[in-house]
Amino acid sequence: MARRKKKPLPLAEFGAEIVDLAHDGRGVARVDGKVTFIHGGLPGERVRYRLTRVTRDVDEGTVVAVEQASPQRVAPKCPHFDICGGCALQHLAPDAQIAFKQKQLLDALARIGGVTPETLAPPVTGPVWAYRRRARLGVKHVTKKGGVLVGFRERDSALLAPLTRCDVLDARVGDQLQAIAALLDTLSIPAQLPQLEIAAADHVTLVLRVLAPPSAEDLVALRTFAEAHDFDLYLQPGNPQDLQALTPIRPLHYSPDGSALRLDFGPSDFVQINGALSQKMVRQAVDWLAPTPGGTVLELFAGLGNFTAPLAAAGAQVTAVEGEAGLVARGAANLARNGLSARFLRADLFQPDPRADWLKPRYDAALLDPPRSGAIEILPQVAACRPQRIVYVSCHPGTLARDAGELVRKYGYRLTRVGVLDMFPHTAHVESMALFERND
Repeated sequence: MARRKKKPLPLAEFGAEIVDLAHDGRGVARVDGKVTFIHGGLPGERVRYRLTRVTRDVDEGTVVAVEQASPQRVAPKCPHFDICGGCALQHLAPDAQIAFKQKQLLDALARIGGVTPETLAPPVTGPVWAYRRRARLGVKHVTKKGGVLVGFRERDSALLAPLTRCDVLDARVGDQLQAIAALLDTLSIPAQLPQLEIAAADHVTLVLRVLAPPSAEDLVALRTFAEAHDFDLYLQPGNPQDLQALTPIRPLHYSPDGSALRLDFGPSDFVQINGALSQKMVRQAVDWLAPTPGGTVLELFAGLGNFTAPLAAAGAQVTAVEGEAGLVARGAANLARNGLSARFLRADLFQPDPRADWLKPRYDAALLDPPRSGAIEILPQVAACRPQRIVYVSCHPGTLARDAGELVRKYGYRLTRVGVLDMFPHTAHVESMALFERND
């Protein structure tokens, strides 16, 4: 059966009034009663736009002209904002971005969880430029675009955006994207380089994914470039643990809370993207939990010890549980290096064993830092441990709202405080922290 040909999109421009922002940062308009999502539009604006997609239920478009601008509109700093999919909100003033994220959070709590916080905490904010210390960039050799491209994907596309720089990346890398692309274009295997991973701390480490062995001349060029820019450089020919050092390697470490504590991490380990914001987040979590010397804290999804070390330094007896064995080992080693102790355990938190020894005691407090899918599977066991306070760090308002509804309606907790963590400025990503307290 022959496929029905899609109707070509009209080339005409249309007018619309933007009435809201969608969860992904696009403007929302109603045109002849039909919802239209328009990239680049802000609430209160009158815009001209072109259609990019038409379906039975909704249309999509992109702004070509702003006829009446919002007072919250600002000029995007990045010259690639109109094409790169890495940022969605550079045209919106930073304080308005925070208001948008707070609205997304509160709307999700009410709509999905059926809960309203007793207190809206002040937003936790930090630097809005050059804040990304971790990134995974695409690499692609595209002859029609002049050679090797390094960067993020184009908006709504699988293609790489032709970036000359990135203003949200650590400047030691963000200012060098064009130079890195030019270097890779000189190698003998430019079509066999799919990815570049970045980890920035006191120095910058790069991990270059290679699908074919570089030549001897390639290795010389890579080492020379790394030395000139003070980069440590690995090749990754296989899985993320299969790294080959091309230069002398210095350890990567960071302070989780701005104190003298130091946590070591590998170039492919998960650490929070925004280092300065993460330190504020950790200090707030410890403050909200209010651990007392000798008090017991159950920490779930503990990772490398980002919260564990500061909680232990505050005198808490921490039971830290993580699903990945390698992170458990490195987390325990991090605490030992700082002269601290905690009980680090490996367990599947998505298929928890209610008979596990670490679930038998009662805990004074609990801290949950789950992935986007949330912590719904482990909530019954957490509630059975009867912590007086639970701090929940969330990277997705929908799953936080779902889990908040469970904690409040099923397990007898109050949502006493919630606030936005601006971990990803200029994106529509909403990170947040919530405090739950038992009613009894």
